[in-house]
Amino acid sequence: MPSALNPRSTTRSTQDFVPVSEVRDGVIRLKDGTLRAILLASSINFALKSEDEQTAFIVQFQNFLNSLDFSVQIFVQSRMLDIRPYVATLETAYKGQLDELMRVQIREYVEFIKSFTEAANIMTKNFFVVVPYSPVVLSKGSSASSILSSFGRKKTDPEAANKSFEEQVSQLEQRIGIVQQGLVRTGVRTVQLGTEEAVELLYKMFNPGEDSKPMPLQDAASSG
Repeated sequence: MPSALNPRSTTRSTQDFVPVSEVRDGVIRLKDGTLRAILLASSINFALKSEDEQTAFIVQFQNFLNSLDFSVQIFVQSRMLDIRPYVATLETAYKGQLDELMRVQIREYVEFIKSFTEAANIMTKNFFVVVPYSPVVLSKGSSASSILSSFGRKKTDPEAANKSFEEQVSQLEQRIGIVQQGLVRTGVRTVQLGTEEAVELLYKMFNPGEDSKPMPLQDAASSG
C-alpha cells in the first residue's frame, strides 16, 4: 500500500505519459528506442478533379501503399484558424496610415475579420505522414546477448551511441525517400518537419488547449 507520507508514490509525472525521449535533427526518438520522422503533406481538392483524374489518383495512391514494406501513419490535424498574425499586420498598416479615411476603413475591416472568424468557426487542416524505423535489438535470450552480459554492464560510449543513431537515421531517411517518391506520383508534395516544427507539433498534440503560437507549417508545405 502506498505511503501517505510520500505523495510521489501515488502520483506520476506528466512526462511519464509522453512516449518521446528526444527530438534531434528533426528525428523523434521514442522511449522504446524506435525513430519517427514527420512529413507535412500538401492537400489536393479531390472534389474539383474530373472523374478520370480522381480514378488516376486513387490508382496511384493504391500503388503507393502496395509498394511499402513498412507501415506508415497518416493523420489530419484540425485547428482553429489563427488570424492574429494577419490582424497584427493590419494593425501595423493602421498605425502607419496618414489618410484618415483609410484608417477608418482598416479599422472596420479588422473588426469585420474578427467577428466573421468568431461566428463562422473557421478551421484549418494540416496533413501529416509519420515514417517509422525500429532498430534491430538482440533479445535477452540470444547467445550474443548472453555473452555480452557475462562481461558485466559497461557505460555507454557517447561516440558509439552517436554513430549508432546516425546509422539508424540513415535507414530512416531511405524510408522517407520511398514515401516522398511514392506520394509525389500522386501529386502530393511533402517536406520533413525540422526539430523546432516537430517539437511544436508534439507540444500542441499533448497540450491541445495551448494555441498562443501558430505553427509555420503552411510555408513549409509550399516550399516542398
